[in-house]
Amino acid sequence: MTNSRTIELRTGDVLRTSRAGFTLLEILVVVLIITVLATVVGVSVAHRPGEARRAAAEVQIKTFRTALQMYRMDNRRYPTQRQGLWALCVPSDTEPKPVKFPEGGYMESPVLPRDPWNNDYVYLVPGPPGFAYEIVSYGGDGEPDGEGEDADISSAAVE
Repeated sequence: MTNSRTIELRTGDVLRTSRAGFTLLEILVVVLIITVLATVVGVSVAHRPGEARRAAAEVQIKTFRTALQMYRMDNRRYPTQRQGLWALCVPSDTEPKPVKFPEGGYMESPVLPRDPWNNDYVYLVPGPPGFAYEIVSYGGDGEPDGEGEDADISSAAVE
């Protein structure tokens, strides 16, 4: 039994028939492929949780950078350090207040994400020389500096 229907289209005197939908077998093959890929990725990540957390923190920092760029385009400046990254989620009451603020904010969620170690990201204004700001995750230990999984991840170093 197939899970499709026949649609008849007329073009002049020519009658064409096309099938719409997928067969059960096609759906099962796609599910199997997705399962195999998820297993391979899951096993790879399970053996390297520290690397996976660092990669997740880098992705979140890139998301913050994109949101900060959009904020700057709308308001001609970045949020102040006092306003913090929350200024990307909700309009700040602290001066200078945003001129424009989109409904829903600049992030995908009204909740500010935490780093993969469940710590707040640090937002510094100004950033290191040559940078208007810096976003930092202090890594696994939640403290400045550190090595390995405890090493800091900075927007100044993330490409």
